[in-house]
Amino acid sequence: MAKYNGPKDRLSRREGYDIFGKGAKLTRLNVLPGMHGAQGSRTKSEYSKQLREKQKVKRIYGVLERQFKNYADSAMSYKGNTGERLLSILERRLDNVIYRLGFAPSRPAARQLVSHRHVLIDGKKVNIPSYIVKKGETITLSAIAVEIPVIKKLLGVKDFKTPSWLQRKAAAGKILKDPVRDDIIEPVSEQDVVEYYSR
Repeated sequence: MAKYNGPKDRLSRREGYDIFGKGAKLTRLNVLPGMHGAQGSRTKSEYSKQLREKQKVKRIYGVLERQFKNYADSAMSYKGNTGERLLSILERRLDNVIYRLGFAPSRPAARQLVSHRHVLIDGKKVNIPSYIVKKGETITLSAIAVEIPVIKKLLGVKDFKTPSWLQRKAAAGKILKDPVRDDIIEPVSEQDVVEYYSR
């Protein structure tokens, strides 16, 4: 199972967005990484803008290039809004759903939770982070996962607000409907991503 294992702050600085939710721990967010980062960058071309947006979305959801391209191809074969469809596919990835339900503090942590077989869908263990959760499916955590201190603390948060397309009760969650564009809070331009792959 492939995943990015390099420096994370570097990715956030490149995209100018706190991808991994480090908050105050992330310093120099507005300075590009590398030796000449502080000198800023030149005027961006349309292609450069589209590429950066594609990279940002890909990194936010923790997907590598080939898999992201497959998601884009799948969205383009859809008759409706391609950009919305792409975001809907990414949002319904199991690791992202776990994160959105508040069962994990970050997407990488959610991915690890799934990989270690702590997540059940309709009572069956699933250890594939890229599994696309369907409407009506119920996601629960294993008895072992509920006792992990970080997760126990998250489950104890009373005022946690889940997105409108999800329902959460204790250590269980359910997909009520497919997510729409208004449900995505990250500042992304899906149109730039679609245009990048449409060239």
